[in-house]
Amino acid sequence: MKVLVTGGAGYIGSTTALALEHAGHVPVILDSLLSGPREFVGDRIFYEGDIADRALIRRVVAEHPDIEATIHMAARIVVPESVEHPYEYYRDNVAKSLELFDELVALHKPRVLFSSSASLYAFTDDFEVDETSALEPASPYARTKLMMEMALQDMAHATELRAVILRYFNPIGSDPQLQSGVHVREPSHVLGQLVMAARGLKDAFVITGTEHPTRDGTGLRDYIHVWDLAQAHVAAVEQFDEVLERAGEPSVVMNVGTGEGVTVRELVAAFERVFGASVPVKKAPPREGDAIGAFANVERIRELIGWSASLSLDEAITSALAWSAKRREVLGYE
Repeated sequence: MKVLVTGGAGYIGSTTALALEHAGHVPVILDSLLSGPREFVGDRIFYEGDIADRALIRRVVAEHPDIEATIHMAARIVVPESVEHPYEYYRDNVAKSLELFDELVALHKPRVLFSSSASLYAFTDDFEVDETSALEPASPYARTKLMMEMALQDMAHATELRAVILRYFNPIGSDPQLQSGVHVREPSHVLGQLVMAARGLKDAFVITGTEHPTRDGTGLRDYIHVWDLAQAHVAAVEQFDEVLERAGEPSVVMNVGTGEGVTVRELVAAFERVFGASVPVKKAPPREGDAIGAFANVERIRELIGWSASLSLDEAITSALAWSAKRREVLGYE
């Protein structure tokens, strides 16, 4: 199967492209390289450009008429940046995606697997959320994801477009071959910050928010190994039509997580155990747009495609540290 992967030069996109290849499929990468590095594309079929460039989308499909589905990952993803620059987030994540979806419908390439986010969910007392839980996105980034879900659902009812929507929880780690990983020089997410502090690239790891209503006052997340997440995409693409048939709808939403919640303090403890040394830690107030957190109820994805996470938190941390040690070799910087 040939699969168009928008944002395929990014962290999750390149890992998913590798997982597709391992499963015998052929990824076709479309990426503007606004964020993802060219090095992550490797020797894959690659088109550099914008997802809203309809002429480019037509050329991609004309040159690869056997594309059977699109995995749409291209997006701006940094929560604090979305608070500071909301226009860019709504333009790139929402407006440009609509152009892509409409063109795919016109080209009769209706299968879209969309990367959404668990940051959509409202706070719940027990932190567990399923796909029917209340939604209350707390940042412009999260709101763009909700808008895209709604657009896809509406288009799926009105056109031949069909949508499988994956709500990611918190991807960490690297692929087994250490071909790609977190690539920004200073990642905003928690494990990337921990790795930098452990390697002396930062003075300390900063816990943002210590008075949340969690078991130790710090934010709670469902940390999923990025390779597990990539495997979920492969399973969803391979069973795309069957998933919708089982769901009985032209679109379906599925959580992708481990089903377990881990607080920031617990993550620090796990990291120090794997790393074999303590990490300097400081406290700070919560950042604007940060969610208290949640973990995934994963019954729906298990029932619909038979997928469940198989890699542990320790394995994810180990692979993140291994990627950090190799990053200079791949990208030329630590």
